[in-house]
Amino acid sequence: MRPIPHPSPNFGPRRDGLTPSLIVLHYTAMADPMEALDRLSSPEFEVSAHYLIHRDGRLFQLVDEDMRAWHAGAGTWGGLDDINSRSIGIEIDNDGASPFSEPQMSALEALLPAIMTRWDILPGGVIGHSDMAPGRKTDPGPRFDWARLARQGLCVPSGNAHPPKHPTEAEFRARAIAAGYADAADDATLLNAVRLRHRPWATGPLCSEDFTAFPDRSRTT
Repeated sequence: MRPIPHPSPNFGPRRDGLTPSLIVLHYTAMADPMEALDRLSSPEFEVSAHYLIHRDGRLFQLVDEDMRAWHAGAGTWGGLDDINSRSIGIEIDNDGASPFSEPQMSALEALLPAIMTRWDILPGGVIGHSDMAPGRKTDPGPRFDWARLARQGLCVPSGNAHPPKHPTEAEFRARAIAAGYADAADDATLLNAVRLRHRPWATGPLCSEDFTAFPDRSRTT
């Protein structure tokens, strides 16, 4: 797929010689996709992304992949900060409450493998904005189909077959941090962030099913 050029002035060099090891997925949270494109391209707002995927499947490129776009903001993943210098940012046209369209999901499925190959990014490096900024961001939101990407090896799947019988906050926190989440988040914020990605409609206190977000590290717990 050949992207449509729509250059944004909102970018700079990646710091400290860093190259992308992450892909961060966002939703635009705006009703009009062309308004979102204009905002990402306006020096007034000082935000951008490398790509925007329109609801009709059109792919726009705003920033070259080797440059640092301004999409992630404050946050960490895997204990590392300055996510902008470590990532490719993809904005997906969506208001946060509606299903993602088939054309844009197909466009994303075509785009991700190409980026992952170019920069040697593993499926574990494909994350949501909410993953790296728990409590601050919620995109790409509960309607995003992570399972669809996981079936193609484009992100880490959910589905620990052996969650603990007696879950504790301490064990959940340890596994969340091992997966990449920030250790600075409080217990409720951490649980909400993990659920948003892996169990978006779950409510209530921590339970064994919440551990299905993590790799099966032991069959004895």
